[in-house]
Amino acid sequence: MKPIRSIDRRVANIRDATAFEPYDPVTEPGTSILKLNTAMPRDVGFYIYRMEPGARSTPHRHGGAEEFVMLEGELIDNDGTVYRQGDVVWLAPGTDHVSHTETGCLIAVFSEGEETPLVG
Repeated sequence: MKPIRSIDRRVANIRDATAFEPYDPVTEPGTSILKLNTAMPRDVGFYIYRMEPGARSTPHRHGGAEEFVMLEGELIDNDGTVYRQGDVVWLAPGTDHVSHTETGCLIAVFSEGEETPLVG
């Protein structure tokens, strides 16, 4: 078996703040993303999503199913559901929601399709 070439591997550490990029500093201040597969759209596939204390996501609709694991902290959905460290969550395609965190959180996400922002 041949060794893996450096161009065929990306490695980052979730404890390295410089590995994260702002998700959207205008509409989602305090949120950032770590995504290694840059060939995929930003919110499709696997990524790590970080929210600072007090951060809020933009209201959105999922274009495909979304699954996530709460690695740290708590996340509160618009219906009052609280996700805590260790929770594994599945949201159906077409789900509308907005989430926020009081404590800050770190989430491993897999999303099947792009999100659509909701207005009004």
